[in-house]
Amino acid sequence: MAATRHPAHHCFGFESDFVGSWRCIPLCVRRKLDLIGLKLKLSHWLELSQAQRQQLVDWNDQPEALTQLHAHLLALTAVVPWLFPLPPAAGEPWQTLETVPQAVAHAARARQLPLSLEQWQGLGELGRFALCKLARPGHDHHNLGAAFEELLAPRPDC
Repeated sequence: MAATRHPAHHCFGFESDFVGSWRCIPLCVRRKLDLIGLKLKLSHWLELSQAQRQQLVDWNDQPEALTQLHAHLLALTAVVPWLFPLPPAAGEPWQTLETVPQAVAHAARARQLPLSLEQWQGLGELGRFALCKLARPGHDHHNLGAAFEELLAPRPDC
């Protein structure tokens, strides 16, 4: 199975209700923030202009671009510090291919969805990130079913 890859600016179908308006922080931006070790609250995200939010969605996720993103966000919030530093993501469950994270496996079983290690390994990092974030304990799991459907549905051969 070929890995499903998503560009750095990809938004999932289950996020379609806020794509363009950016009233929520899309998972592609949340992943970039995790990778650079910064947390941005939704209230602060909404204080950014539409153009600024779009710029963050469109930002590349290559290592050099992520370094530039970190500097950009620190400069953007220098007057009013909105950002909360976190350790940059390293060795997170969504970054590993050795095993399906327990929370994701449990959520799939609860929905009677088969999720094999091969399927997990076939997902791109953004897809694995999305499932881990949406399946984590304490999350409302609102989009989890749609995420499983979108990411694990059999794709017709092209």
